[in-house]
Amino acid sequence: MDFLHSLLAVSAEELISTSVLALLLVAAWGGDKASRAISIAAFAVLVGAAVLALPALCGSVGGQASAAFGGHIKLDAFAAYAKLLIYAGAGATLVIAPAYFDRFGAMRAEFPLLVLLAALGMGIMVSANDLLTLYIGLELNSLAAYVLAAFLRADGRSAEAGLKYFVLGSLASGILLYGISLTYGFTGTTSFDGVRVALGTGALSIGATFGLVFVLAGLAFKISAAPFHMWTPDVYEGAPAPVTAFFATAPKVAALALLMRVTLDAFGGQSAAWQQIVIFAALLSIVIGALGAIGQDNIKRLLAYSSINNVGFMLIGLAAGTVAGASAMLVYLAIYVVSSVAAFVVVLALRDAEGKPVESIAALGGLSRTRPALAAALAVVMFSLAGIPPLFGFWGKFLVFQAAVQAHLVVLAALGIAASVIGAFYYLKVVKVIYFDEVTDTVQGQSDTANTVLLFATSVFLSPLGYLLTVGLGNYAGKAAAALFHFV
Repeated sequence: MDFLHSLLAVSAEELISTSVLALLLVAAWGGDKASRAISIAAFAVLVGAAVLALPALCGSVGGQASAAFGGHIKLDAFAAYAKLLIYAGAGATLVIAPAYFDRFGAMRAEFPLLVLLAALGMGIMVSANDLLTLYIGLELNSLAAYVLAAFLRADGRSAEAGLKYFVLGSLASGILLYGISLTYGFTGTTSFDGVRVALGTGALSIGATFGLVFVLAGLAFKISAAPFHMWTPDVYEGAPAPVTAFFATAPKVAALALLMRVTLDAFGGQSAAWQQIVIFAALLSIVIGALGAIGQDNIKRLLAYSSINNVGFMLIGLAAGTVAGASAMLVYLAIYVVSSVAAFVVVLALRDAEGKPVESIAALGGLSRTRPALAAALAVVMFSLAGIPPLFGFWGKFLVFQAAVQAHLVVLAALGIAASVIGAFYYLKVVKVIYFDEVTDTVQGQSDTANTVLLFATSVFLSPLGYLLTVGLGNYAGKAAAALFHFV
């Protein structure tokens, strides 16, 4: 009965894994001609997985948590919330990818399968209740991501991005695995609950401290937090645009959710130890992200530094170490996912008369006069990412700063607010180029129907109309955050 319960508990993961095997056979028989049909089927699988994950989020506060496979997997409101965001990011990637790859004659049946495999690994990551389960899910996601980064084999930039991501990702995985081994050596267990009990609330030994530091360093790479951000600009620029959109959404959600579960659950009794690391990473990410973006002329590299910058703001919510801080971080994460999808849909629409991608910011001069709707959508995205009211992106920053102040981290909140002003500069630079510079008339390609619909929906979400969702989004984020403090 326990095994049957475990199988029922991971029904979303089972649906994805069995579907991947079935679609793999379809891909083998149908070849690349079946790639679009496989993409549609993969999207339907993600919708089904989201439906299976939803009940855990709609339960009572704290989420009707249940354990599976001897406590290695935890199904609670937090895991369900993260999975819904992961499936949303992966689903958006499957919507925008076919038309992009068709223009290069590079759409292959393996693409949607790799996205599904990555989503499977990410689902295991956010449900992990054991350090070994954590690592298995992380590697399943990473192995698929390495291939996706180099998916355009004929493009030197894509191959370079895949190689860089593989080398640096392997290094980060080694660091994480070493931290896990140290943690196990000094606690005698790999279970999150066991680690929390073994470490207690007293002073950490030197070995346990090193274990904590190495684990957080490995996870910091996965979320592209400074000073482990070096791979992000090159990979974002070199990888195909749909893959970059995927990296900016689903894996980011999974890695941040995993970081939250590790710090607030496994190391929950040692908040004084990990808070210092998180605060340092938050401030450094905000500053490096803001300053690094100022000199960028490539829109994808600018969005890479924007990602680093926004991760810093989200870490402020984690640094608070409270339910309010975790809830604020989850709300911010949801808004960031929608903003990233909107940003990369715009990037995909930036094409010249020959259909080649236009990535230079200078080439967008006067876009508001030639493509007013596209320029307006890009302006909404930029203002939202900058956190400028009344766009919905402001709400996420407001919540994390409020949580920091309530946790008596006033200096951290003040520094974050000051740094956000610097970050606003490079977002406004893009708006200035598209509205006030001379017309270059470089962007002449037409948007695909699916991309247009997706861009309209995300723009409405980021507009002031998004504030209508604050109550519902806040309630679900609160339930998910409360699940991480079950031991209090």
